[in-house]
Amino acid sequence: MTVHGQDHRAMLLQTDDEYRQLAARHKELEQRLAELASKAHLSEPEHIEQVTIKKRKLQLKDRMEDIVRRSSREADRTARPS
Repeated sequence: MTVHGQDHRAMLLQTDDEYRQLAARHKELEQRLAELASKAHLSEPEHIEQVTIKKRKLQLKDRMEDIVRRSSREADRTARPS
C-alpha cells in the first residue's frame, strides 16, 4: 500500500460513512478471528464460524477497495484541469 493510498483510506475513514462502517465491521471480525486463533482446539461450530468470518472479511475488504478506487477516480477527475 502506498503512502498516498494510506492517506486516502484515512481520509475516507473520516468522510465516508459506508467506508467507516465497513472498516469497523472488518476490525470486529479480525478481533473474533484472533479469539478463535488463540484456542488450542476449535469445535466444529467454531471452525465453521472461522471460515465464515474469513470469507466475510474478504467481502468487506473488496467493498472497501471498491470505495477507494471510486473515490480515487473522482479525486483524479476533479484534480485535472478542464
